[in-house]
Amino acid sequence: MTPDLQLSLQITALGMGLVFGAILLLWLMMAVLTALTREKPPASDSPKAGTSTQADSNLLVALLAAGMALEDQEASSARPLEMPPTAIVSAWQLGLRTRQMAEKGNQARPPRY
Repeated sequence: MTPDLQLSLQITALGMGLVFGAILLLWLMMAVLTALTREKPPASDSPKAGTSTQADSNLLVALLAAGMALEDQEASSARPLEMPPTAIVSAWQLGLRTRQMAEKGNQARPPRY
């Protein structure tokens, strides 16, 4: 093997080793931080009478949110829109608009009767 090829393989191996070492170091740091910041389980496995667990409070929040959404939906004033009446243009308006279009250089079609 030539010395240049041997040196390039050593540099490649060193670079890849540093990359994988950094990835493993980050993985280890995340595992440690996750273990340190994990919520501690309660001291007693059985909840006392009168206290609600996390699941009960989540269920209560979900029920309240659903009730509020249904109440908002019933109180909403959104209704389907009715079709507006068709626009009836008088002869005076038609003549005025035709003249305006002719002044702008547009050729207006003659009105149909």
